[in-house]
Amino acid sequence: MNVQQIKQRFGIIGNSVHLNRALEVAAQVAPTDISVLVTGESGTGKEIIPQVIHQLSSRKHGEYIAVNCGAIPEGTIDSELFGHEKGSFTGATGGRDGYFQVANGGTIFLDEVAELPMQTQVRLLRVLETGEFIKVGSSKVIKTNVRVVAATNENMQRAIQSGKFREDLFYRLSTVPITLPSLKQRKEDIHLLFRKFSSDFADKYRMPAIRLADDAVQLIEAYTWPGNIRQLKNLVEQLSVIESKREIDSQTLASYIPKREEPGSGLVKASTVQENFSERELMYKFLFDMKNDLNDLKKLVAELISKGGDMQLNPDQAAMMNRMYNDVIVPGETATNLLPPGKEESFPLAEEQYAQDFQEHEEVEESLSLEDREKELIQKALEKHRGKRKYAAEELGISERTLYRKIKEFNLPN
Repeated sequence: MNVQQIKQRFGIIGNSVHLNRALEVAAQVAPTDISVLVTGESGTGKEIIPQVIHQLSSRKHGEYIAVNCGAIPEGTIDSELFGHEKGSFTGATGGRDGYFQVANGGTIFLDEVAELPMQTQVRLLRVLETGEFIKVGSSKVIKTNVRVVAATNENMQRAIQSGKFREDLFYRLSTVPITLPSLKQRKEDIHLLFRKFSSDFADKYRMPAIRLADDAVQLIEAYTWPGNIRQLKNLVEQLSVIESKREIDSQTLASYIPKREEPGSGLVKASTVQENFSERELMYKFLFDMKNDLNDLKKLVAELISKGGDMQLNPDQAAMMNRMYNDVIVPGETATNLLPPGKEESFPLAEEQYAQDFQEHEEVEESLSLEDREKELIQKALEKHRGKRKYAAEELGISERTLYRKIKEFNLPN
């Protein structure tokens, strides 16, 4: 089956060379049992490739199961994929077959595969290598014959370097990699997709289809579409329902397109968090901030030494120096106040402050453990958002699922 026939059969719109190449590779690997990893930005339609592969293979009469790995809680994902025996965990009132057993002879599509917990990655690697798995709570080995197609929008090399994803599993999954292009790489297809969605929504809502004026066509082709096809489809539906006139000019269209430079744009925020933050990078950021503070302090001390102690400090600099002295002063020693004349009362001398602090509380050695710092940050975020994990995860720059796992790991109240 050639590329044009595949497009007609599966309703795929577009003539981009990148899209055509992805479909060609999918058609070539379909008759085999090779594992395939589909990559591409969110909203590019990665879920269509596993369907093409399954329908063009000898497994087309078998089961096709699509699993969103990011939507299943970490505590139950092993049971969902591999099944469990009765009584294997709290609430397991009966046994059940997992997807790998149900789909024997068929295809499993693992979407968002980078979200799999490490323990599940080990189980998946065994299935791919030997075709064997064990149910949760069982010791009996079960054989299965399943074709695995996985997909992710994450940078897998970065996930491997950060310890989030196993390198051996990555190479086992990506025997044949297929990359779907983003919409900004398919500018010639944007207007085609717009017209297709316009026709679909006209039928759905029983109204005339919207169309674009020439200046509006130029605008949608110049836009970067961070949400890709999903964003374009949502835009067409909004225009179809809200706008009374059926021809959309550039001014009207511009009012529906978010400006990427706006700091409050959800699209920009989601893209930035996904690209720049990970669980480990959160701790790195904390350490870098602390390093910057120490560098500022060292510069100030060096400047004092170079000027022979004659340098006049402003109140903020003097306060910082006094705080440093508070940490190292020994009772009975005389400390020199570094504040400018006339500001002595604003900040206490180191010796006086030490005596006051010593009376009020017992000194506790501060932990420098990264694990303790991470736990402290999570506790503060949960307290700030009154236990709402969704908002706490956004504040920390990690996924809600990762936050849930950390709460369990640190025995924090949830």
